[in-house]
Amino acid sequence: MPASATNSLRVAVLADSDTRWKWGALTAQRLTPRAAGVRLDGYLLRGRATPTARQLREVGVRADSLREVTGVEFLRAMTEDPDGRYDVLVLALVGGGVQAMLHGLRAAWSPGPRPVVVTGYVGVVYEKLADGLLLRHGADLVLANSRHDADRFRAVYEGVGADASAVTEVALPFLGGAPYTGAHEPFTVVFAAQPSVPDNRRDRAYLLGRLVEHARRHPEREVLLKLRSKPGEHTTHIEELPYQKLVQGQDPPANFRLVYGHMGEVLDRTDLLVTVSSTAALEALHRRVPTAVLTDLGVREALGNHHFTGSGCLASWDQLDAGHRPVPDEEWLARQGVAADGSYGTAFDTARERIAELLDRPGGLPPLDPYYTSETAPGYLPGILARHHLGPDGAPLPGAPAADRAPGPVRQIVRRAARGAYRHGVQRVAPVIRRMGEL
Repeated sequence: MPASATNSLRVAVLADSDTRWKWGALTAQRLTPRAAGVRLDGYLLRGRATPTARQLREVGVRADSLREVTGVEFLRAMTEDPDGRYDVLVLALVGGGVQAMLHGLRAAWSPGPRPVVVTGYVGVVYEKLADGLLLRHGADLVLANSRHDADRFRAVYEGVGADASAVTEVALPFLGGAPYTGAHEPFTVVFAAQPSVPDNRRDRAYLLGRLVEHARRHPEREVLLKLRSKPGEHTTHIEELPYQKLVQGQDPPANFRLVYGHMGEVLDRTDLLVTVSSTAALEALHRRVPTAVLTDLGVREALGNHHFTGSGCLASWDQLDAGHRPVPDEEWLARQGVAADGSYGTAFDTARERIAELLDRPGGLPPLDPYYTSETAPGYLPGILARHHLGPDGAPLPGAPAADRAPGPVRQIVRRAARGAYRHGVQRVAPVIRRMGEL
């Protein structure tokens, strides 16, 4: 019986990092009718960025169940669900992971009924547009966070002759909070750090130095460095040079502090949000918090701040030190899905309607149909599938991790040790080797 008839929905979210879990779980909540009873089951794809318990608490999204799985274990869970099939599945993964799961699910579910499969992007799409989109093709809904993105997504699909009907305009699911009403006491400046932008010690040290100098110039202000993760934790992107380590070489004034926690709670007390290109800028703009996107290191695709051209938010530290507060362009805001005009409440209506139509489709849904196949991408697709222990047909390869039992204590210890060794290599060994190579 379709979910619309029972007024109850079962939703699964598969995510591979803390940020994607946040996006996936909040998207699932936005996509389900408010009147429906919803069960949300979370699956965390095992890997280098699997969220820690602290990161999951910081996201603040509760699931009815939550467990860590390999790709093959997840596929088996989707076919051996003892309580009946899911209605909606949200794939909150990097592009290659989405593509692998689409092929694996196609093999696992064919023939027979299946959930509506949804995917999309966590935030601003400023790199690998064609690559990421084509890896996500095949889902029933490919969510675009703005009108601007929806137009670009359709153009890419139509340009390669792929079906573009799955593209659905929504908004970022984590926008919200009380609108900014005026300066706090004390006036608070927040720099939203990013794990991989910029990606070198010189530029990161420069940004940190300017932030500390801003605190010295304005002792009446509170200056906060908002960090995504603590040392040893990983996020969506690898962080080789954590600001926590760089700040040890500084002598910051008393009005400078490092902060963690939920971005929305930090924005509650923010008077000026500063960043290079973090999605936090969109969260701040949605709430009408004055927002500055830095130009000090240039306006470049590698930094992602090129996305904000035309926004009215581009500024340098020299300008901010002098008291400048950028004023955003209203037309730019409207095209970027920021929804500062109050339209956010209806941003997911179209997606909810499409899901309801698909769930009520006579005869169920057809098999998943990704653009990449053994015919269209024979030199690309097999490698993507093999990284998730899947063969060219989407079926698990011999020797793939077993899913018939939970990992024992020894296996769990080995996994934690391996993950810790990987993070140590990324954050400590790799930078040393890189510096030696530059001698």
